Amino acid sequence: MMKLRSSPPSPFGRKVKLALAILGLKDQVEVVEANTADPEDSLRSQNPLGKIPALILEDGDVLFDSAVILEYLDFLAGGSKLFPEGKARFAVLRDQTLADGIMDAAILRVYEKRFKEVKYRDPAWDAYQAAKMERGLAHFEENTPPTPSSMADVNAGSLTLACALGYLDMRFAGEWRKAHPRLVAWLDAFEAAVPAFATTRVPAAPVPDNDPAVLR
Repeated sequence: MMKLRSSPPSPFGRKVKLALAILGLKDQVEVVEANTADPEDSLRSQNPLGKIPALILEDGDVLFDSAVILEYLDFLAGGSKLFPEGKARFAVLRDQTLADGIMDAAILRVYEKRFKEVKYRDPAWDAYQAAKMERGLAHFEENTPPTPSSMADVNAGSLTLACALGYLDMRFAGEWRKAHPRLVAWLDAFEAAVPAFATTRVPAAPVPDNDPAVLR
């Protein structure tokens, strides 16, 4: 049985969990929680970068980076499910990369608040990351993916976007919703089409100034 090293709040780990549900592979993977801050966690020997998610294959080999893991899961499921063939594939890869970038910027903002005392924080850095998020959201508001009616309509780009929006709901109190009504409607449709989106949700938890926890 394969093992997925992840943490419940991780949007990148959530990507993989959604992919497993969509592709019908959930029963082939055991989810094993990881603590990226613990030097004794075996994660650091499984992924030299010490990052999640990491997928441990049955032969002991390890794949890391959610985009790589999704490619592998799509291969196991027969291919061309999360990643279409031909020219359409590149639009999906682009959307996945942009949504990943929104999550990366959001996590950097969370880390800035979590790991630095107020006096050491850099407002310009936070604004720089926030601008990345806003430009990415503006792109998707203008170029909203097709509305999914079932899991068969979901691809790597759209499931990554859903995870990005879910992470912003959790860590930034859903502030993105005010200026992006098309994305709000799209996410509602995604959740209706993909039951695993609700079951992988963790409670909203904006990061307080003094939160020492390390949960991605």
